[in-house]
Amino acid sequence: MKVNIYLLLTFVFLITFSCRKKAPEKISFTPVFSTLSENSSADTGPETKYETYYGLLTPVEICSIFNRLGVPYNNAALNPVSNSDLYMSMAKAAVNTGIYGVDFGYLKMFGLGQEVINYMVTIRRISGKLGIPDYLMLNPLKQIESDIADPDTVTALMEKAFSDLENHLMRNERESIAGLMLMGGWVEAMFIATQLAYDHENPDPVVIQKIAEQKYTLKSLLSFMKNYYDDPVVVYYTKKLKFLNNYFDSFDIFFKPGDLEIDTLKKVLRSSGADMTITLPTLDIIKDYVAKLRTEMVSP
Repeated sequence: MKVNIYLLLTFVFLITFSCRKKAPEKISFTPVFSTLSENSSADTGPETKYETYYGLLTPVEICSIFNRLGVPYNNAALNPVSNSDLYMSMAKAAVNTGIYGVDFGYLKMFGLGQEVINYMVTIRRISGKLGIPDYLMLNPLKQIESDIADPDTVTALMEKAFSDLENHLMRNERESIAGLMLMGGWVEAMFIATQLAYDHENPDPVVIQKIAEQKYTLKSLLSFMKNYYDDPVVVYYTKKLKFLNNYFDSFDIFFKPGDLEIDTLKKVLRSSGADMTITLPTLDIIKDYVAKLRTEMVSP
């Protein structure tokens, strides 16, 4: 039975943030990081609100979360296309299709023509091992090739592409492949963010917030994976993600009362910032755990 993931997450966020607003005015913690602008006595008009994706996103969509961080290009963080021939099992092929999808999105940010083509060809080849028709993988990628400048168009394209893919796999009684692909994409996006954007010595609050907010996406991902517990590989990785979730549960994110807007159509939150109780040691643990999990996923 399919779950409406976006409605589920909307419900979770509404409950979470309405509870935050009922908290006492005096909060008994000191935020370690804050992206809220300092108050000023001058009337500077309404504060600028920033967008944060909150839905359980497809691999290419996840990569767009970090598009505005100004991360310099570094292909050392990507899974080499040469590894694709080593993934013999269906599970490994599925997980790494998601990983290569995020790598493709990362490369598109920098307009690297030949490397983009190499990863596109790799995605086609490895998805072929899964019995996924070319048109389900290549048509969306070709459309993104021409519409990459429009984030809303890309989001709509990938949302439809993933839905079509999931429906195809369900008809062939292999829907757990969709879950493994989505999981691989999320782990790869977290790996790229923590390896290339997070700097322990000079942490950027906005980068920290982007990483910290993945606590909500992870909860949705774990809920989504429950649909495929008949696959032992899904159960295996879900246990590892639940262990990672313990670290995300160790901190909170607080928004100003009345500041948060939820756009259920575009699946984004709009706010002028947030206070976070996450600490650098917790971030370091998350970074190391994600790196170990990702290493296991890309290994033959």
